[in-house]
Amino acid sequence: MRLSELPTPVYVIDEDRLIENLEILANVQARTGCKILLAQKAFSCYQFYPLISKYLSGATSSGLYEARLAHEEMGGENHVYCPAYLESEFCEIAEICDHIIFNSAAQIRKFAPLAKGKSLGLRINPEFSTQSSPIYDPCAAGSRLGVTKSEFCEDVLSFVEGFHIHTLCEQGADDLAKTVKAFEAGFGKYFKKLKWLNLGGGHHITKKGYDIPLLERIICNLQDKYGVQIYLEPGEAVALDAGYLYTKVLDIVRNGVDIAVLDSSAECHMPDVIEMPYRPPLKDAAAAGEKKCDYRLSSRTCLAGDVIGDYSFDKPLKCGDVLCFKDMAIYTMVKNNTFNGMPLPAIAKVKNGEYSLLKTFGYGDFKSRL
Repeated sequence: MRLSELPTPVYVIDEDRLIENLEILANVQARTGCKILLAQKAFSCYQFYPLISKYLSGATSSGLYEARLAHEEMGGENHVYCPAYLESEFCEIAEICDHIIFNSAAQIRKFAPLAKGKSLGLRINPEFSTQSSPIYDPCAAGSRLGVTKSEFCEDVLSFVEGFHIHTLCEQGADDLAKTVKAFEAGFGKYFKKLKWLNLGGGHHITKKGYDIPLLERIICNLQDKYGVQIYLEPGEAVALDAGYLYTKVLDIVRNGVDIAVLDSSAECHMPDVIEMPYRPPLKDAAAAGEKKCDYRLSSRTCLAGDVIGDYSFDKPLKCGDVLCFKDMAIYTMVKNNTFNGMPLPAIAKVKNGEYSLLKTFGYGDFKSRL
């Protein structure tokens, strides 16, 4: 298919760019002996799991449904972490997952008898923050995520084979180095009793300028010093800059500024724009005031704040124009919704300049969610 033949709105996954990211991650694995897992919470487009499985060691999940998806579609190691497991789901989790990570000593004591033969782990809160946004900071005051040093019970060491931390969000290896130092200071005396350490996700490994040599030194140092297997579980780094959201201009209205109404929505199709918030990159556009024509890009939902942002263009927009938001593979399909009865975007892929439509959604998908 040609791009012009795709419906809008549509997520398009760039398979060539995805492979570039995967090759970077696979090389880190090869040089260090660490194992890298896909964090499905960022990217769960399982049509690409057979491809991803050729490069990575498996996947990590946040609960039963993601774990089941990885079991069915990915292969390789299947890890899971959840702040609290449901009794009704745990037996299936124990059947399909080989690594199960718990959030508290109480959860370990409760479920360990049902997970015999599995590698169990405990999430640790190293109480060391490297970011400023509380919503993305597992080490913020009052966080429920992970066990602090004061709450750690040594008797859990009879159950667990590994410790897990996850404190980063779109960050570099320098922040990881600081975090590992704090992790060792608080819990390093136990590391030689373990089989593995999971350093979580949030590593921007495939972003230009990321210090891969420093990352590899951190990994090798931990493995050599403590004799443990190191795991990383990035999600964003797997599909960074590997997706687009194509959307059409439906109308242009004016209220002090020119406002383009699109057939896509920040609230429904790229929720992080409102939640984080952030301004998504847009092909052939710039910040307001930098080019000749300024527009506020908005949605056809009834939410007044459903605004993507202010952009400028070389020439005026007109109805029917198709815009391309970049870096739309991550935290889009996994978080989108049908507020206002908005249709979900179709999903397509592009490889070597050729487009293929993978999936479309309709009224039945909206109704089935209700």
